[in-house]
Order: sequence, then C-alpha cells, then structure tokens
Amino acid sequence: MRGLTGAGSTRTRTPLSAAMAATAVFAALSLLVAACGAGGTGARDEGPANADALTGGAAAPSAPASATPSTEDAVRLVKEDPKVSPAVKRGLQPCVADEYPVDVSYGDLTGGTADDVVVNVLTCGDAVGVGSYVYRDEGGDYENVFFTEEPPVYAEIDRGDLVVTKQVYDRGDPVSNPSGENVITYRWTAGKFAEKYRTHNDYGNTTGEEPLPAPEIN
Repeated sequence: MRGLTGAGSTRTRTPLSAAMAATAVFAALSLLVAACGAGGTGARDEGPANADALTGGAAAPSAPASATPSTEDAVRLVKEDPKVSPAVKRGLQPCVADEYPVDVSYGDLTGGTADDVVVNVLTCGDAVGVGSYVYRDEGGDYENVFFTEEPPVYAEIDRGDLVVTKQVYDRGDPVSNPSGENVITYRWTAGKFAEKYRTHNDYGNTTGEEPLPAPEIN
C-alpha cells in the first residue's frame, strides 16, 4: 500500500476526489454539532456520570451527628446543674489525666424524642457512688428530672425503668463491707419518676444489730 499513499507515490488527487473528501468531513462535523446541540449523549456518555445526574439534583448532605451528650458533656451537665450539691461538684475532678470519675448511660426512661442520660458520680479512690442524676431532653436542652445524693448510691437503666441501688451499713461497718442494699425501681409517670418497687438484700448481719433505714428520697 505504500506505493499508493506513501511519499514515493506518483499519483495525484483529482479535483473531484478532493471535493468528495471535503463534503464527507463537513457532513461528519454537522452530525456532531447537531447531536450536542439537541441534548444528545454524544461523547460525554462514554465517561462516568456525576452525582447530579444520578440523583436528579444536588447530592444529599450526610446525616447530622447524634446530639446525645458525650462523657465530657455529662460532666458539664453535672457541674452546671443547680440541683447538684456543692460538695459533689467540688469532688468532681479528674482522677487520672482528663478522666473523670463518672459512669454515663443512655436509654429511654421518659418516652422523650431523645435518649435520657443517667450520670453516676463516683469517688476516685474506691469508686463509691456519691450522686446519681437523670437528664431529659427538653427542646434541645437537658434538664435534671431525678437526683439522689445519699452515698453509696448507683443508678442504672433496666428495661425502661430507673433502678437505684443504695447500700446499707450497720454501725461500725467499713465502706468496703456494707451489711445489705436497698434496690428501688422508679417509673416515669405523669411527668416524674414514681417509686414502684423496693426490695432489700441482706448481705449477712453478724453484729446482731438492725441495719440503718434507707434515707427518704425527695
């Protein structure tokens, strides 16, 4: 074929063949312009479609992060809560580095639109509960709807109920060796927590004395 089209070819292009070639090029360009102007797919279809083409509009934004308070937020709630005693606030300091002596749990206790927050404040040395608090979301702000500060005390969520455990000591009992415990179950009723059940577990009374009565909860 080099003898026909290469540099050594002696054939010359006639005016008719040149005109036919120009006409073919013009027709091809016209088809390409028409396809683009009429909204056809053209060469763009060979590449990946963008997000707008896939969704029919702008890409949807990612879901917002959960508004549930973190441990740091829970500490701030306690420190800024006017219902928390000054003694508990003073004792709420980091034990190691920036780790505060708090246990935080989340769950549905009050039937609100967001999880309720249960915060137990402990001592650093022996992890004795000195205060238990429940916070409920009220229009974007968390408000204290329950608290008890009679140590040792610990609150937790059990199948939608608030269960508070208070250890009972005989006279002379060390902190590490209570004589028993009172377990009180609360349920959210008519906009507040109401006591539903109360049980006492005796660890064994070796002194023969009656255990101290459980303190009243306001």
